[in-house]
Amino acid sequence: MKTLIEEPVSTPVSENTEPEPTPDFNKTISRERIRIAVALFYFCQGLAFASWASRIPDIKSALNLSDAQLGTLLFALPLGQLLTMPLSGRLVTQYGSRGVLRIAAPLYALVLTFLALASTGWQLGLVLLAFGVVGNMCNIAVNTQGVAAEQLYGRSIMTSFHGAWSIAGFMGALIGLLLINLHIGTYLHFWIILIFVVINTVINEKFLVSHVVTEQRKTSFFTKPDGVLVQLGIIGFCSMATEGAMFDWSGVYFKDIVQAPSSMVVVGYASFMIMMAAGRFIGDWAIRRIGRRTLLQVSGCLIFVGMGIAVFFPTVVTASLGFMLVGLGVACVVPSVYSAAGRNSKISPGVALAMVSSVSYLGFLIGPPLIGYIAELASLRYSYAVIGLFGLMITTLISLTQVVKNGN
Repeated sequence: MKTLIEEPVSTPVSENTEPEPTPDFNKTISRERIRIAVALFYFCQGLAFASWASRIPDIKSALNLSDAQLGTLLFALPLGQLLTMPLSGRLVTQYGSRGVLRIAAPLYALVLTFLALASTGWQLGLVLLAFGVVGNMCNIAVNTQGVAAEQLYGRSIMTSFHGAWSIAGFMGALIGLLLINLHIGTYLHFWIILIFVVINTVINEKFLVSHVVTEQRKTSFFTKPDGVLVQLGIIGFCSMATEGAMFDWSGVYFKDIVQAPSSMVVVGYASFMIMMAAGRFIGDWAIRRIGRRTLLQVSGCLIFVGMGIAVFFPTVVTASLGFMLVGLGVACVVPSVYSAAGRNSKISPGVALAMVSSVSYLGFLIGPPLIGYIAELASLRYSYAVIGLFGLMITTLISLTQVVKNGN
């Protein structure tokens, strides 16, 4: 007897063939328990990433890196993510997101611990590359799980999954702040996270949506990109460039521009993360009330205004307020993009998500190094002003296209 819900597998649709029916869901495990399990894997991935982000200023100081050097090294993480897109899509399609996630999740946290061992810039760059590779496998697998669970519910729940990721980011920032003030080293900090992730994987992987391979699928990552997926990817690009700026540079911004005390450096990052989490937990409700299209238009405006406040009024209070608006602005962009991509009728969810993520993650790839170079030439304030323009781009793209409509 099967005890797990089966994850639907989509196949490419040609002009002469009909799409295969989606497999039925087995009801042995309650959908609520499945939702909890999926959310916890989102949480663990966010916790691992936030733990790295909370320690960037310490690692930068320990390795005596300049802004430009750090920006160049940060390039390695999204590069690893981008290079792995074709492989991740194929693995998830062939072996199932559950099979990939139960291996990649603990491996992601294990690679995190090696970041603390880097003693030179090139070592940090090499480990960041590996961190990006494994992180991308987790990203595609967990978002495929989110799409499958959303199909089970028959309504939008994707933003709540990303909300779990954001809550983890906030918790990771608080844990980092606590351990820094307790003078606990980065290596021990990261090992605590690894232990937590392993425990979660052991307990909850059996409740994930199970992927049953019924036949060999021929969906290829290198299939001619669907126009809708490309547009979704561009919107995701703008959001992820903004997120990358906040994840990698908010601590440095508070330290160098806001000139916050060392104990307050993480406040900016925490402000951003808590509002991004809050926005994602109310995002599904907001989509039902005002529509996805309108919500995303407002989101772009919030990013622009929030960045403007942080740039023109760089104090602890005002910059924190600006970062909170930015967090609220980016909250629903990526979840909406991924939800739309995963429901594409022509391409399997894993490959569709990989295609959209390939374009979106260019934002992570370009954003952080760009900030470093602009900061080296002028100031970190100018860098954040440039990133703020991506908010206007999101609003413009949503307004000029019909890729996202006012529906659930």
